[in-house]
Amino acid sequence: MFPGDAPPAVGPQGTRMFPADERPAEPSAPRWSGSAAVPPPKPRKRAWGESAEIPPVPAPPPAPPPEQPEHLTPVDPWAGADTGGWDLPPPPPPPPPPPTLPYPAAPSTRPYSGPPSPPVQSPAPPEPPRPTPPRVAYPAAPPPAYPVSPPPVASYPVSPPPVSRAPAPARPAPPPPPPPAPPRQRRATAPPAGPPPGQQAPRGYAPTPARKRRRWPWVMLLMLACCCGCPAYYGVPMASQYPAEASLPAEVADLRLRDDNTSKATAKQLEADVRKAHWLAEDTFAGVYATPAGKRVTIFGGTGFRFTPESDAEDEITRLTGQYSLGEAQVVDTGVRGRHQRCAVGRADGQDVVVCTSVDHGSIATAVFTRLSLDDSATLLGTLREQMVTTNQK
Repeated sequence: MFPGDAPPAVGPQGTRMFPADERPAEPSAPRWSGSAAVPPPKPRKRAWGESAEIPPVPAPPPAPPPEQPEHLTPVDPWAGADTGGWDLPPPPPPPPPPPTLPYPAAPSTRPYSGPPSPPVQSPAPPEPPRPTPPRVAYPAAPPPAYPVSPPPVASYPVSPPPVSRAPAPARPAPPPPPPPAPPRQRRATAPPAGPPPGQQAPRGYAPTPARKRRRWPWVMLLMLACCCGCPAYYGVPMASQYPAEASLPAEVADLRLRDDNTSKATAKQLEADVRKAHWLAEDTFAGVYATPAGKRVTIFGGTGFRFTPESDAEDEITRLTGQYSLGEAQVVDTGVRGRHQRCAVGRADGQDVVVCTSVDHGSIATAVFTRLSLDDSATLLGTLREQMVTTNQK
């Protein structure tokens, strides 16, 4: 402020006072709403390469403020609903409880029948007080004749006397370990009892020495039996039946060897069939025998080593099944180890026949019998074989 200027009109506190008509209108308080005010959108930036002449897109108008709940009309949720069903009749009363049964009376207690209780002992009378021994007055020691210096005072702290504690209960000693089991030892066989000491044999008799018990090597004997017994069991029949030779005798019992042309042709055909079926045979034979009564026996076979005579006998019957229409084969016991025989009944030339075959490790013999039973045919084949086949044992 410079000199000569009029002082401004100021209020009592240094503020400017406006007249009533010049006072600015007070801004109205903003109305509360549940949502925040939405700011106006920012102007869109121009994209790269976009022309500046394109007018900007006008901003969408602001959304109207939501309607306040205090201006809405209340709605009755049960308007138009039938509420007459709520008046339900009261439920029926529950049935009365069943009558309770009276409790059974407690059984009467019987008097105690156990052992009698021990008698009550009366307390022992108190012991009389023991007399107190009389006190003996010892004369007081005379004072020393020389001056005695007082005891020195300790200049260091003295620890308090130890507090006596009750001794801890002694722990039970652990049980001693069991003694080790003694090792198992073989029982020592007691030696044979000898004559008592000092006894002499009578005159003319010498004392018999005790015989020592021999311990045989049982394992070695078992090995020898297995190594020698098995080959001997299977080797003896092979050695006694191979090699063998066959020859046809002119007469066997009441049978006669036929020498006509038809019989010779039949024998040749049978030898060819045997050679074809047993191509490892060393020799073959065949012949036709007959009796004056009309019985006919046709026999054929071969010689050579055979390792499995049992299976060879079954194969021979199977080979002749189709030719003679054989039935089920039966096993015939020959009584000779290593020799197997099979017989079956069939038909040939319109009549019944019996076909039997006997095989061992050195030969095979098959015969066709007519007008004979199966048992008689098996017996007759054994007789023919014994006279036809011989073994060459060196």
